[in-house]
Amino acid sequence: MNCPKCGAEQPEDALSCTECGIVFAKFARHQAMQKQIAEQRAGELAALPIPQADNDAVFYGRAAALLIIVYFSWQLIGEPLSANAAGESFLHLINLPFHEAGHIVFRPFGAVITSLGGSLGQLLMPLVCLFVLWFKTRDAFGAGVCGWWFGENFLDIAPYINDARSLSLPLLGGNFGDSSPYGFHDWEFILSETGLLHLDHALASAAQWTGSLIMLAALAWCAYWLNRQYGLLHKASGEL
Repeated sequence: MNCPKCGAEQPEDALSCTECGIVFAKFARHQAMQKQIAEQRAGELAALPIPQADNDAVFYGRAAALLIIVYFSWQLIGEPLSANAAGESFLHLINLPFHEAGHIVFRPFGAVITSLGGSLGQLLMPLVCLFVLWFKTRDAFGAGVCGWWFGENFLDIAPYINDARSLSLPLLGGNFGDSSPYGFHDWEFILSETGLLHLDHALASAAQWTGSLIMLAALAWCAYWLNRQYGLLHKASGEL
């Protein structure tokens, strides 16, 4: 027979290798244990609600995505409403098509809901993506990113609510609220028609705080699942 470790030929009744010195019975137990550990780790990775959890490249891609949304969170959270930080971010250009689509989708429900539909549209799209990723593909990390996007949209909407009386923010097409016909500024129209115009600043602040908390919770969620994946990918066999 041959030594299972070094390959040196051994007597049939040998208990240990004459070349490398391993004890065959002990080595066999060690190999069986390593196989069991590998199977256990593979099972744990497969059980994670994260597609391709056993792929290092995918893990580092997710880590990069987390760093990006951490960076944007740092840029957006805590900025005063007057700065319109989210509205000045390129993320606003991503949200804008869903805002405009919302006006069209909710048009059958009357003028106020049509105006509100823009904000609803940009909030609903991240939620749709979140539910698809969580329930359809079982992607906890991807769902977390969509949750972050959902929260970011509150920050995108908040300055617009805050502007309902001052009407100083630029609107689509280069107009400003104070020089546009009544109804062109969504939140001026919504709050005026519902008798809540005097609450514009309070509602804007509530939207900003809601979005900030959702974004922070989503960051924690993404970090948790990424850490779970990292632990299973890189835990040394001897530590299990």
